[in-house]
Amino acid sequence: MNINQVTNSLNHRVSRRSMLQNASCGFGYLALQALCQQNLRASETLATSHLKVASAKRVIFMCMSGGPAQMDTFDYKPQTGKKPHPGSVYPFQQRGESGMWISDLLPQIAKHADRLCVINGMHADTGNHAQSFLQMHTGERLRKRPSIGSWISYGLGSENRNLPGFISLNAAKPSVYSSEFLPTEFTGTPIGTNGENMSQATIRDINGGQLPSSAQRQQLDFLQAMNRRHLADRNRDAKLEGVIETMELAFRMQGSAQEILNLNNETAATLERYRVGKKLSVGTCRPTDFGRQCLLARRFIESGVRFVEVNHGGWDQHKNHRRDLEANCETIDAPIAALLEDLAARGLLDETLIVWGGEFGRPGLVPEDGKDETGHNEKGFTFWLAGGGTKAGYVHGKTSQSGAKAVEGKVHFRDLHATILHALGLSHQTLNFDHEGRTHRLTGPEEAKVVHDLFA
Repeated sequence: MNINQVTNSLNHRVSRRSMLQNASCGFGYLALQALCQQNLRASETLATSHLKVASAKRVIFMCMSGGPAQMDTFDYKPQTGKKPHPGSVYPFQQRGESGMWISDLLPQIAKHADRLCVINGMHADTGNHAQSFLQMHTGERLRKRPSIGSWISYGLGSENRNLPGFISLNAAKPSVYSSEFLPTEFTGTPIGTNGENMSQATIRDINGGQLPSSAQRQQLDFLQAMNRRHLADRNRDAKLEGVIETMELAFRMQGSAQEILNLNNETAATLERYRVGKKLSVGTCRPTDFGRQCLLARRFIESGVRFVEVNHGGWDQHKNHRRDLEANCETIDAPIAALLEDLAARGLLDETLIVWGGEFGRPGLVPEDGKDETGHNEKGFTFWLAGGGTKAGYVHGKTSQSGAKAVEGKVHFRDLHATILHALGLSHQTLNFDHEGRTHRLTGPEEAKVVHDLFA
């Protein structure tokens, strides 16, 4: 029996819930909770001779679905040579002490150039939206697998027992927050739906109707007693254990989560900086209230949530490229800058890894031909990171002169996932789970590498 089989066997015989039930005081509760997390990570802890040092404690993943046009945002491609080719159609400037090239479409983010770690050598396996989007989140492009947020929540848990370890804001698809074969309690909690106004965002069914808290507790105790009797007859049913744990978390979340969602205690100046509720001045892209997402991400991170995903769609700009790109950049520019500013001011940026990007990029326009439509480019595109111990004011890798493909410092999604786990003190090789007779991990069976050059 290998180490992963031993670990999973332990997890099934001694559930997190049953252990926590036996804790009789606060310190004992915390100690047992830590012990349970050690069980969940036993395959990693026992497989290494020393504890990895983490440069980050938590992650904010900014998912730009549709494929951001890298040559008009972060990968400057001026027209050179005699033959016209795809290149940047918007002006760029060198920013900050680092001299990083950033488009004029993102003037507020550009002020934080010396905090960014730009990866211009990203590449993926396919230019199909659905498959590449799935791979960006799960490491697999064809089969359903746990999301990266679920893997991280499984590996590290939450820092706040009254909140989940993983929250997905404005989630477009269940694949964004699914835990699949991992225990149910590591499924992301979705808040808001793609295209809706986030000002109405709430956690569905969390309020418990009109019952007072004491009555809700009695009602839940009755249901949980039946669940436990049912569990006793089902030979350690992991899914049922997950349901029991999730119901308890939902009860505890009623106070903490709803308080975080309520922005009434934020100043008018803060809401203005994040552009909460502001309308766009250009374009016709579907509104998502992205500023509210960024502000909520900050509040959830401050409260101990391990992984928060914010989502902004509409980057699939085949036609009306200039108009829609301007609208998208206006939507995200000020809120992201405000988030970076606040995290830095509160001492949280150093321990929070921010990841920005989409499922692939764009081949770019040829300025001379007058056209305004682009396609997909999975062979070379851009992600950027900030905080979490990453190298600030740094550009890693490059694409060819026309931006057609990554030619230096190439980083695949597998490598990005391995690097994110590394920043959190987790090994992509040993954070794994046995399912249906196979050992699974986020980076899959293929070779993946941690990009150490991205860290200071």
